[in-house]
Amino acid sequence: MAGLRVDGVTVRYPGAPAAAVDAVTLAVAPGEVVALLGPSGCGKSSLLRAVAGLEPLAAGEISWDGEDLAPIPVHRRGFGLLFQDGQLFPHRDVAGNVAFGLQMTGRRDTARVSELLALVGLAGYERRAVRTLSGGEQQRVALARALAPQPRLLLLDEPLSALDRRLREHLVAEIAEILRAAGTTAVYVTHDHDEAFTVADRVALMRAGSLIQSGVPDQLWAAPVDAEAAAFLGYRVVDHDGGTLALGPRALRVVGTGADARGVVVGVTFSRGEPLAIVCVDGWGEVRALVGGVPPEAGDDVGLAIDRAATVRL
Repeated sequence: MAGLRVDGVTVRYPGAPAAAVDAVTLAVAPGEVVALLGPSGCGKSSLLRAVAGLEPLAAGEISWDGEDLAPIPVHRRGFGLLFQDGQLFPHRDVAGNVAFGLQMTGRRDTARVSELLALVGLAGYERRAVRTLSGGEQQRVALARALAPQPRLLLLDEPLSALDRRLREHLVAEIAEILRAAGTTAVYVTHDHDEAFTVADRVALMRAGSLIQSGVPDQLWAAPVDAEAAAFLGYRVVDHDGGTLALGPRALRVVGTGADARGVVVGVTFSRGEPLAIVCVDGWGEVRALVGGVPPEAGDDVGLAIDRAATVRL
């Protein structure tokens, strides 16, 4: 098979009670961006490091275009790496940092440096000192450096986690565009489902070292494999009508009549300028509901209508 193939890979750390990565099988086609998504400690970064050659395998095989990578050292795999801190060289200017990625492969190409800086939105920054750049600009330089030698696979390990939420949301959309414009094959590790859904063609959800579900973002959102997966993806999981129901972020609305459930308002919050009532419902705990008109006040008894199109029956 062309591209990356991870077949039954297991990674163990000395003294650990369980495998960090447990018999994971995954394929990444040329030009595809796959996100490894999961909570901290689920094994996603360990799997990425194993693909890079930074962690030994306890079992399984990792191959590229059908060739077993086991005997090939890290620096000869032709893979690029990007971590959350960027790891830029403070004594080099922006161009010098990007050029370093080329020099590692024996190339000196100023035109390629300028091309990459334009791609990441930093045209004209060649002589800027990296210490004068914002966190987001520094990560763009690090991305340009990783892309400079045209790696056959780019591995990104939580590249935006050190940035604030607003900047992450902006940069993840830019990274998605940059990877597609460059035609880069990539594995992108993140704990943020919004980030994964934005950047990836396909998302692989991990839990406790295992790959539990994989699919395009719409498929994962529409059909989480179980209640735990639904909760991690952003649903509120409740018992309703004798079964388990996953409520999406816009599944509940405060209503005067036709209520599917009732509860007591404990407060009102805002999400992107839109008021949301925080309602305590017996058996559910606190849930958030859209408010159609004047927000209710704390202590009000309110009805909640469920938008079935925004739910998943588990």
